[in-house]
Amino acid sequence: LPALRKPRSWLRSVRLAVGAIVVIYVLEAAVSFIPLPESPGKEQGLTPTHWEPAHAGAFAANVVLFTLVAPVVEELTFRGLGQSLLLAFMGPWPSVVVVGIAFGLAHGLVEALLVLVAFGVALAWLRNRTDSVYPGMIVHGLFNGVALAASALN
Repeated sequence: LPALRKPRSWLRSVRLAVGAIVVIYVLEAAVSFIPLPESPGKEQGLTPTHWEPAHAGAFAANVVLFTLVAPVVEELTFRGLGQSLLLAFMGPWPSVVVVGIAFGLAHGLVEALLVLVAFGVALAWLRNRTDSVYPGMIVHGLFNGVALAASALN
């Protein structure tokens, strides 16, 4: 039920994952031109406003949480259990869209909603095409890691 199985083909999964990542970053770039009150990255509040060396341990814990724990939990919740249950009732495309919308809304971020819904749809599509949550976990972790690094470097 949670799609914890190896993908049909890892090579094909990598190709599909790269395509999904490109689409998400293109959409994210397009969204950056929309005049929003706050940037989606700042809205989430992932990184501190200034560096405190005493908080390095807490920052390292956040890196683990955002790049490992959250992707595994969210992929199992949304693309694993959620999408598997919806597939039985709705079929592939409606379940992909519903899971993507639910994923975006669950984050509770207004400015980032467009990107999060598209990201959720892309991950749900990837799960449908590979029949596994593992490629989505990897893409999700990489996406969060890049976002966290970009936010910390700004």
